[in-house]
Amino acid sequence: MTWTVTRVLGDRNAGLYLAGVVVSGFGSSAMWLVSGIWVKDLTGSNGLAALCVFALWAPTLVGPVLGVLADRTRRRPLLIAVNLALAALLPTLFAVTTRDRLWILFTVLLIYGAAGVVHDAAESALAATAVDRRLLGDFNGLRMTAGEGMKLLAPLTGAGLYAAYGGARVAVLDAVTFALAAGLYALLRVREAPPAPDPSAWRARTAAGIHHIRHHPELRPLILAAATTMLFAGLNGATVYAVAEGLGHSPAYVGLLYIAQGVGSVLIGLVSGPLLRRLGERRFAVYGIALTAVAVALRAVPSDTAALVCGAVIGFGLPCVLIAAYTAVQRETPAPLLGRTSATANTLMYAPNALGLATGAGLIELVDYRSLLLALGLTRLLTLRPLLKRRRAARGSQGPGVRAQTEPVNTARTASRSPSEANPA
Repeated sequence: MTWTVTRVLGDRNAGLYLAGVVVSGFGSSAMWLVSGIWVKDLTGSNGLAALCVFALWAPTLVGPVLGVLADRTRRRPLLIAVNLALAALLPTLFAVTTRDRLWILFTVLLIYGAAGVVHDAAESALAATAVDRRLLGDFNGLRMTAGEGMKLLAPLTGAGLYAAYGGARVAVLDAVTFALAAGLYALLRVREAPPAPDPSAWRARTAAGIHHIRHHPELRPLILAAATTMLFAGLNGATVYAVAEGLGHSPAYVGLLYIAQGVGSVLIGLVSGPLLRRLGERRFAVYGIALTAVAVALRAVPSDTAALVCGAVIGFGLPCVLIAAYTAVQRETPAPLLGRTSATANTLMYAPNALGLATGAGLIELVDYRSLLLALGLTRLLTLRPLLKRRRAARGSQGPGVRAQTEPVNTARTASRSPSEANPA
């Protein structure tokens, strides 16, 4: 079997993409962790600390609207502009010095999240054009590894920088990484024609992505499973500070939990391409969800070892359904529609995460976190239902005439075929 890293990095554009993800992901991982610690230190509230992550995820609720931008402008210049804008925004956090100025932090986090929605839609759409289609499964796995793997280094760096100099210095670090990422995206070799004029109404353009997903027999169950998985992931994420407190540690201990999760994410990213070709998207997603459910439940065990091992297993299992869904969207969506479909898929998958975080932030103040973790582990198995339905039934639900609207440009239909046929390597 050809080694995944060698195959992907041999493609110049894929390598540059991954370098940009690594650089900006380092700063983002540090900032996301430190924002919660920052709020916890200023307020002493686990709920408000969890709301930092909610603020970052909340803009996914309007993902289809923001995704239109990725289809109505050239995507490489858009990526560069978004990264430079975030680099300019983050230094404003120097003004957050007391509890009554936390509104500045939450405002920046909301803008940060909205820019991330546009960035992810443009990046996913451009990657489908700039990267060899046969490498998409491996590329998406390594992209997940690059982003999540930053939890191995960024949390310790961010927590150390925060302890020594405060949160504003971490914001400066994040700003520098965004500026570097903009430079890497500028080096991509891709020719983009200006988008063709779209005479349809604004509402129809916004709804095009959801229409494509709704009527596609492979995308619909994968994205539904990812959405329900991320709902429970949000509920689980709101418990992380309570887990650290229950083990007798300070909020900074959360950094170690993120590192453990990063280890699992690195491992699954390295093997996801071969596993996707061997198992297919659905089975790959099912196994990942089942692993995550078991790990979440066992996280209730009051042990440092159990917490760290379960974090690694969650990091390994959780990305499976996301990688499968991302790859299917890129392979099964026409290029002019890819920005909106990617943003819509992100909304459908990640908006439940924001709702889960908000709900979890309230529940964690009312319910013992161990009982909550056990309940989440058991109910997470419900996310397997749409993936276990027979594929024939899913195809049968596609109405007449829809196929012609959603058929990708290539003449070979890949949605009903195995990944090894659709993505040979």
